[in-house]
Amino acid sequence: MSKYQEINLEKIKTYSVKDRPSKVYIKDFIKTDKSISTKEFVNSLPDILMGKKFKEFLSHCENAVKNKKPIIVMLGGHTIKCGLSPIFIKAIEKGIINTIAVNGSVCIHDFEIAFFGKTSEDVESALEDGSFGMGEETGRIINQVINNGYRSGLGFGEALGKYIFEEKPQYCEFSLLAKAYQYNIPVTVHIAIGTDIIHQHKYCDGESLGGASFRDFKIFTNQIKELNNGGILINFGSAVILPEVFLKAVTIVRNLNYPVKNFYTAVFDMNLHYRPMTNVVQRPTKSSGKGYYFVGHHEIMIPLFWWSLLEKI
Repeated sequence: MSKYQEINLEKIKTYSVKDRPSKVYIKDFIKTDKSISTKEFVNSLPDILMGKKFKEFLSHCENAVKNKKPIIVMLGGHTIKCGLSPIFIKAIEKGIINTIAVNGSVCIHDFEIAFFGKTSEDVESALEDGSFGMGEETGRIINQVINNGYRSGLGFGEALGKYIFEEKPQYCEFSLLAKAYQYNIPVTVHIAIGTDIIHQHKYCDGESLGGASFRDFKIFTNQIKELNNGGILINFGSAVILPEVFLKAVTIVRNLNYPVKNFYTAVFDMNLHYRPMTNVVQRPTKSSGKGYYFVGHHEIMIPLFWWSLLEKI
């Protein structure tokens, strides 16, 4: 027993997410019901600097799909808040994505979108009165699903994806986790204790949370060994956690003598960051393969990439 006192979460005041003003609604999401021709635009890009690299990376992705090599995707929460779930779901349905690794915020936004058709509260105003992150349904249900899933031998991502898929909430069609579960695509969730709003709730159990995420880390690492000779790993918008997770996964796989060489990585982010550059683009592909870094707003660059690849295949 620790000699230090812990804060008691039993009397935390919550509210219904249904009543909370939100910044993101599904009416504003990307539209994927019609194909959009991007071939001429991409072909017209200059074969100079990033124009040349973008087309080059697309070619590697096309070859990976043709040769049945994995395309592993890592996501930060902002990609979901930008209304991009439908384009990732489209890629899953077309059989392009093999594994998805996310941080904890992705799960929160995905859950709220599926059940309420909206997500993303006004942090500044809610922080003033201590109501930030205190949505009752989000904190209670996600924690309960993790706790029960961990005891049943599931990882964080599989447990939550299974729950959303089986409950079939009103906006389930917009849930990336539910779609991945339906298509048997592993979603692994990599958390840092204290970084997500669900950690503020009395239902949160550290043992289940950490255990389920560690289980996901081992699932993710097992997928990394399939990158050898032509596989693709893309990091969309995670600046710290997922680049660190990827580096450790590569280390484990190579330590176990699996050949993981000659693969391709890319980062799509709104800024240049140290860890994505070193841990995703440079270090893992130093001896073979190649890494790329594309800077631009998610709501523009990510649809451009996926529509370009979908059209190619």
